[in-house]
Formats: sequence, C-alpha cells, structure tokens
Amino acid sequence: MLLQDYSAYTADDQAVWSILYKRQQRAIEHVAYPQFSMSLKQLGMSEYSIPEFSILNKRLKKLTCWTIYAVPGLISNDQFFKLMLFRRFGATTWIRKKSQLDYLEEPDMFHDIFGHVPLLADPRIAEYLLGLASIADKYIDREEIIEQIARLYWYTIEFGLVKENDAVKIYGAGILSSIGETSYSLAKEAKHVPFDLQTIIQTPYIKDNYQAQYFVLENMNQLPQAVTELRTILQNQTKARHFQETSLD
Repeated sequence: MLLQDYSAYTADDQAVWSILYKRQQRAIEHVAYPQFSMSLKQLGMSEYSIPEFSILNKRLKKLTCWTIYAVPGLISNDQFFKLMLFRRFGATTWIRKKSQLDYLEEPDMFHDIFGHVPLLADPRIAEYLLGLASIADKYIDREEIIEQIARLYWYTIEFGLVKENDAVKIYGAGILSSIGETSYSLAKEAKHVPFDLQTIIQTPYIKDNYQAQYFVLENMNQLPQAVTELRTILQNQTKARHFQETSLD
C-alpha cells in the first residue's frame, strides 16, 4: 500500500501548499457553499503546513466514517468506486511545482485534499458518494453504466454548483481548488443549466478546459434524489437491454 511520506516534502512543497491555500481561501470566501469553510475548520486544515493523512483520517472518520488513502495518480473508475463502497477515497500525495500554480493536467494533492476532503466531511455528500458507489458496485462489469455514473460524479462532486439564498454557490471540488475555474464558473460567460440527471449522464465531461456548462442544484437535497432516480434509470436500461437480447435469440 502506498503511504504518504511526510518527511519527503521539501520547503518548496510546503510553500506551494501555503500559497495555494491562502489564495484559494480568499477566492472562495464568499462563493463556496456554507458547509465548506466549516469543514475546513473541523478538519484542522490551514495554510501553514501540508496536512498529514493520518491526522486528517482521525478527524474525518469521527465526522462521517470516511477515510482517505494514498494513490500514485489517476485510478480507474471501477477501482475508485469499489473502494468508495468502503468509505475510502483515493488522494494523491504529490504537490505541484511553483511553475504550475495555475494549471495542472491531472489532480495533485491540493486538489484532492483541499477540494475533496472537506466535501467528505459533509454528511450529505458523504452519503451521496456512498450511494453512487453502491450503484457502481452493482454494475461494475458494465463499462457503459460506470461511465454514466462517472459523469454524474463529475458534474456534481467535481464541478457542481448549488443555489443558496438566491445566490449560486460552488460545491464542486474541481472548482473550489482551481483559482481560474472559481472565477470562470460564476462569470457571466459561464453557462448555468438546471440540474437534470438524464442530460448529465448523456454529457461527456471536459478534462482539459473549463466546463462548457455547469449543472446547478436547487438545493443539496437533490443529491440523494439523484441517487434514487439513477437507480431507476439504470434498472430500466438493463430491462430494455435484456429484452432486446432475448428478442434477438
């Protein structure tokens, strides 16, 4: 099992964390959904040092029974969802260089820890992720269904927006950890569309640019509703596929 070698972080690594943390905290102060800042405090995160996974896990487990584990980089969707079924979330241990402050091709520790872990401390999101994982486990050998679940994850947990007191707020980790997307996602030129599950699971996601559209929840209660609706949609898809296959025999 990969471990976080905390002693390997250099002074430059710690400085990068501090720069990113302070900059991003200022950027999201008034635009992140309310629970986010509370979760940062509950987890004891700060600008002063890179968090130690072992300490984070003790605090996170008390809050929602979730823990994080170290991964070398991106992992497959099926492996990702399998481990989430046990309330385990993969996080990278490496952090970007100073020359990469504004953009990375793949997620680093700042994205995973600053962006995602506070979401895992929110009981509503923690249960939503467990619901997605339980569905993925049922269809783990159906690549096309795993892709649909991944799209829902992408447009909610990574790049989701939600209405709070007549204002649009950010709850997606991919936005909350990105200085550029924090600004763009709420700008006039960004396309905001109502949350619609059927549209989401048919919409491929964008990894190398800002999102072409952001799906906006009316409130966070739509997340558990989406899990229930997704189960029904996938059951109907499976029945239709079975009917088609038996008709061809």
